[in-house]
Amino acid sequence: MTPSQLSRLLVLEAVRRVEDGAGGYAETWEALGRHWARLRPARGRDRARDALALSGVPTEIVLRGAPAGAAARPVAGQRFRDGTRAWRIVAVTEADAAGRYLRCDAIEETVP
Repeated sequence: MTPSQLSRLLVLEAVRRVEDGAGGYAETWEALGRHWARLRPARGRDRARDALALSGVPTEIVLRGAPAGAAARPVAGQRFRDGTRAWRIVAVTEADAAGRYLRCDAIEETVP
């Protein structure tokens, strides 16, 4: 892996709960920062959630490393975004023994 292989600029986002004024809350996505990354999609799949049909494409996303607990380090439950496309992060681990790069297992989800 070399830095030149990180050719996609992605926005890291985290879900934030905002009070709706009626005792409940709404969820919004808040940008945490931007990362240059390499994406490698795998085979897709379909599934249903409630009344919607969802399609998901597992994707390996590699980016520069950050120590555990750092604000720049992605965690499961966050997502990467590129325009109208979004990848939900399901796992994060070091991609190499030195920790120079992180591997994020993510799923690109779209609602048809």
